[in-house]
Amino acid sequence: MKKILSLISFLCCFCTLLHCQQVVYSTQNKKAIKFYEDATKYYDVNNNESAIALLQKAIREDSNFVEAQGMLGYIYDDMDKNEEAIEQFSKVLRINPRFFTNIYFDIARLELQQGQYTSAEQHIQQFMNIGNGSRELRAVSSNILASCEFATEAIKHPVPFNPVNMGPAINTAMSEYFPTLTVDGSMLIFTRRLERQTEMPGEEDYNEDLYMSFKENGEWTKALNMGPQLNSEYMEGASTISADGEVLIFVSDRPGGYGSEDLYYTLRVGNGWSYPRNLGPPINTKNWETQPCLSSDGKTLYFIRGIISAHIVKNQDIYVSTLSDSNYWNVPARLSDTINTPGKEECPFIAPDNQTLYFCSDGHPGFGGTDIFMSRKLPNGRWGLPVNLGYPINTSKDETGIVIDPNGRLAYFSSNRHGGYGELDIYSFSLPDSMRPQQVTYLKGKVFDANTKDPLIAYFTLIDLTTGKVVSQSTSGPDDGTFLVCLPVDKNYALNVSRKGYLFYSENFSLKDVKASYEHPYLKDVPLQSIDTGASIVLKNIFFETNKYNLKSESEVELNKLVVFLKNNPTVKIEISGHTDNQGTPQSNITLSENRAKSVYDYLAAHAIDAGRLTYKGYGQTRPIATNETPEGRAQNRRTEIKITGK
Repeated sequence: MKKILSLISFLCCFCTLLHCQQVVYSTQNKKAIKFYEDATKYYDVNNNESAIALLQKAIREDSNFVEAQGMLGYIYDDMDKNEEAIEQFSKVLRINPRFFTNIYFDIARLELQQGQYTSAEQHIQQFMNIGNGSRELRAVSSNILASCEFATEAIKHPVPFNPVNMGPAINTAMSEYFPTLTVDGSMLIFTRRLERQTEMPGEEDYNEDLYMSFKENGEWTKALNMGPQLNSEYMEGASTISADGEVLIFVSDRPGGYGSEDLYYTLRVGNGWSYPRNLGPPINTKNWETQPCLSSDGKTLYFIRGIISAHIVKNQDIYVSTLSDSNYWNVPARLSDTINTPGKEECPFIAPDNQTLYFCSDGHPGFGGTDIFMSRKLPNGRWGLPVNLGYPINTSKDETGIVIDPNGRLAYFSSNRHGGYGELDIYSFSLPDSMRPQQVTYLKGKVFDANTKDPLIAYFTLIDLTTGKVVSQSTSGPDDGTFLVCLPVDKNYALNVSRKGYLFYSENFSLKDVKASYEHPYLKDVPLQSIDTGASIVLKNIFFETNKYNLKSESEVELNKLVVFLKNNPTVKIEISGHTDNQGTPQSNITLSENRAKSVYDYLAAHAIDAGRLTYKGYGQTRPIATNETPEGRAQNRRTEIKITGK
């Protein structure tokens, strides 16, 4: 858009109108003027090649015909022929430095994109010293100057970088971009641009489809089209997949949407996907919504929104929406000006730690074009100042579409650098230590009926025991009962799994001071017991101080789960039993275990559970479930259980 406005401005300013009829040019050569005026007519109908040929003839007639030299430069600029445009603008400045002062701005813009930082800095300084130009151009000029200064210094301090092309299984002669990964790193989904035939010979047209690949034995399988259920005759662009691989959100311009491009979602069904549905308001609007990224807990959606004005996308910024308790997306909020700029933001990616944001922008000081940046969330919940990933990760070319592997060490991005298979290819590279997100691992398992072993669809919740906040919630797979949950390290967690007609399941585990990793995840199968008399479960998230029976605050998560279970099953009666290890005297252990069971009883009664449905008893050390000869065994024996006594 800026290129077109520059050319229009040039055409309006290069001449003086006399009597609203006569135009005064810098040349008196009539042939040159005729070639020039004919060229403008061809340009008006988008016939650039014919316009270029006529302008070259005009220049051969008079090499000092500054209007022709300038117009030729702007057409080259419009065609992304940067080197030719720079050459033409340089000729204009040599002929008449004051003829059209905006050329100082445009040549600096192009030199920045070509990595010619010294000359770009000189030209933008000249433009700023002249003091002409719109308010918008002056603001962009300040950013160009800052970028030249930043890039010149950053090149002196390169970061480690060795990009590896993902190879022919992923990349082709066409463009591949916008990669997304599941949290276990086993599935890759990306966009491929496909050429298609048009009615007009020589006319370019293309479509975008979603492709997927799986990692098997450390290698990516040959990418396959995701099929007609997702891909249509319209464009299916950038996508994001949930941590467990069960939900896919993508962009499409198919009919029936709310704007020029909308976000759609689809659910995994067996080996396929459900028919896509529009996410609807308030995510989608009459404007342009694209490039989604779903957080690892599935509760936050980042995406790009651009404002449509006269069929042109403006104000392209990052927005964020959170999932409400009723499972609806809240009204999206624009990220602050710390992240968003008057320039263009693209491709937000929130790392699995939910604390590190990567994105692309041409509005922050960089190397020219779009660069990749990183921002970390501060203790107050705001985003910190973006950090450019540095040279040579970023260059004067466009870098875009970054995602980070769940191990936090490997990054994927799209680039049109030399040596690829076609246009844009997907590359991977090792992320420098200072740019990595917080370490995470994941919990993976299967929910099944404890008696029949049949897989079950169940609702599971992962909770931070320290804060009591829900870290992740989802359901196990409808076909095989599997689930996958991302886990930031250095926290204590409670896991609750529930299904109607079954006792809920509880587990706790600590990742504090544990070097858990993506390569060594937690694997946990979850057997659920149907609600039958005599069935029992251990409440693994009930905590007491040593030799005391006062409930610790971390127990409330589990206790509230038990309250909900009893309210949802109003005829169920339970016995609450306390158990200890063999440390201490048998009688003191009986007393301690009974007091602990009564503490749970009192909590339930205080939360509107009919005491007639509850009994409690302390068994002390008489019913061990593990050896008392090891600390681990004794910890298992110190427990609180519930048993169904009636239903």
